[in-house]
Amino acid sequence: MLDLAESPRCPSLKVCQLCTVDFTLRTLLLPLVDGMVERGWQVTCVCSDGKFIGPMREAGYRIFTVPISRRMTDFWTHFLAMIWLYRFFRREKFDVLHVHTPIAAFLGRLAGWLAGVPLIIYTAHGFHFHDGMRKWQYGLFVFLERIAAKLTDFSFTQSDEDRQTAIKYRIARQEKIAAIGNGVDVDLFAPVDSSTKNLIREELCIPSTAVVVGIVCRMVREKGLVELLEAATTLGRVFPEAYFLFVGERIPSERDSSMQVEWQSASEQLGSRLIMAGYRPDVSRMMAAMDVFCLPSYREGMPRSIIEAMMMALPVVATNIRGSREEVVNEQTGLLVPVRNAYALTQALERLIADPALSRYMGGLGRQRALELYDERRVVARQIEIISTRSVHA
Repeated sequence: MLDLAESPRCPSLKVCQLCTVDFTLRTLLLPLVDGMVERGWQVTCVCSDGKFIGPMREAGYRIFTVPISRRMTDFWTHFLAMIWLYRFFRREKFDVLHVHTPIAAFLGRLAGWLAGVPLIIYTAHGFHFHDGMRKWQYGLFVFLERIAAKLTDFSFTQSDEDRQTAIKYRIARQEKIAAIGNGVDVDLFAPVDSSTKNLIREELCIPSTAVVVGIVCRMVREKGLVELLEAATTLGRVFPEAYFLFVGERIPSERDSSMQVEWQSASEQLGSRLIMAGYRPDVSRMMAAMDVFCLPSYREGMPRSIIEAMMMALPVVATNIRGSREEVVNEQTGLLVPVRNAYALTQALERLIADPALSRYMGGLGRQRALELYDERRVVARQIEIISTRSVHA
């Protein structure tokens, strides 16, 4: 992979980065936007309005907003969004349209194709179809991906498994798709010393002697939170020193149902040992307070939170699904468990809580792996390199 400084310069490109919600732009896409701007490209971002838009605009990002629903059946909203995008693309005359997230990606590619955008790039952060989905639903989403693929000049996947799946289901030809991985800031996500760790724990009312199991995610069922709460209440009875730190929030547009009953039950049993920190911009500090990281999702693309945890030298317990199993080496950098299996999740977490030496060993191996594979600068550089090359031939 080439570093940005090593990549050959190409003429300035006018690029549109499109996703559904501001949360995605804020948490996933800004490093790529920054990398493109550093190359002298003009980058415009488009997504639904939200609380992150103001701060991002104040930081200098050029952002336009349009209502994009996350519900597939909001056909009228989708139609209006597509018309707005078509007119916007015609007016702005972008050289490159780079789309993300399922609905925005579908609408954006159709509008971009109709508007004559020369180069349309699609990043699949994790295909919407997944194991465990009903057969007809799985087939429908594969069909929709195939339709949109006809309007796509090049595709990125984050996991290599998704790349192979796309080729298998004829969503993309081998020469028009690349697995780019995922990456994080290696300077920001780095292990801290014990004194810093204890100061952060003090802010969260966690004793320095506690064993902290943590998760960073959207607070929705499909992240495996029901199973994690069940595991936490079981482990809490066995390990009085165990604390459980949940970092994240539920996006207002989430389709997932409320988990109020489960939260209440776990809170009653764990008391102050269940900490719900909500959304935090300082994720690296929250992870610094943890001893074990857990992400028992039902589906993922290439979860960044696992990479962040590995960079922080935390052992990871995750479900054996696409993306997660590409990041976590079972029995080396962490443990993989079946989906929706609270018992297996409890057993895996118990192993690491009961054996601090094993946790530290796995965490150390995880950091080595993350440094080798998941440096954000390399991931950004590879995308820019490919887009530069494709734009020459567009």
